[in-house]
Amino acid sequence: MAEETIWPLEAKLRHVPVANMKLGLGAAKIKELMDSSVNVSLGTDGPASNNSLDMFETMKVTAILQKLTYRNPTVIPAYEVLKMATINGAKALGLDGNIGSLEVGKKADIILIDLSKPHLKPLHNIYVSLVYSARGSDVDTVVADGNILMENRQVKTLDEQAIMEKAEKTASDLLLR
Repeated sequence: MAEETIWPLEAKLRHVPVANMKLGLGAAKIKELMDSSVNVSLGTDGPASNNSLDMFETMKVTAILQKLTYRNPTVIPAYEVLKMATINGAKALGLDGNIGSLEVGKKADIILIDLSKPHLKPLHNIYVSLVYSARGSDVDTVVADGNILMENRQVKTLDEQAIMEKAEKTASDLLLR
């Protein structure tokens, strides 16, 4: 009889705390999942269940909600939350060999954040500042696969104004149906 190969299962979870709260679905106990070797990554879900789609907001809500859920202010360190938004997301998609962290041989996907804003001062711990204080509007430059997509808050590859106008018109048309 041939020997059966048993493949190890890797559990993956995309945590969408803002959407879960907006829809009244409750709070997942993320620390327990992480302690059970579940790869927890973060998402924003869609516009119907999370209006801002700001990953910085999602990181902050994740961290604060877990502190409330566990009644423990130290339950998940800011660095771990940042990993959920970066390398853990890449792992969940099976892309951690190409993206999710800054390493030789990986795609140069990075953002530059303007740390001179008052709400990011004083800067004692970069991970804490990114998770609890940064906002999507603090992103100054976006580089994807080595290509500059946004620089000095100016989108280089799209007509942002035209896209926003089209989105408004499309939404208005949908409401009239």
